[in-house]
Amino acid sequence: MELLESQDPEKRKLLETSNRHRQEMEREIKDISEKSEKVLKNALIIGGALALTYIVVNQLSSFKRKKRKQKKDKEIDNLVSEEPADESPSMLSQMGDKALNMATVLLLDLAKDKLSEYLQHRKSKDNGS
Repeated sequence: MELLESQDPEKRKLLETSNRHRQEMEREIKDISEKSEKVLKNALIIGGALALTYIVVNQLSSFKRKKRKQKKDKEIDNLVSEEPADESPSMLSQMGDKALNMATVLLLDLAKDKLSEYLQHRKSKDNGS
C-alpha cells in the first residue's frame, strides 16, 4: 500500500501537506498553552498581592479599632479619676505602622506593574491579530 502511495505524486504531496499542518497545529497549541500558563501565573501573583494587601489593611484597621476603643475606655477612666494622661503613640508602634505602610505600597506597586504588563501584552496581542 505504501508503495502505491509513494509512487503517486499527488498523494505524496497531500501526505506531506497533512504532516506539515499537523506539526504547525502542534506548535500553535504549545504556544497557546505557554501563553496561558504565563497569564495564569501573572494573575496569581496579582491576586496574591491584592489578597495580602487586603489582609494587612484589614488587620491594621481592626488593630486601630481596638486601640480606639481602649483609648475611649481610658478617657472615660481618666474623666472619672480626673488625672491627666499622655496618649502619644510609642516609637515602636510608629515604626511598625510605617513598615506596614511601606510594605503595602510595595505590594500595590508590584501588582500595578504586573497588571500594566499584562494589559500591554493583551493590547499588543489584539493589535497583532
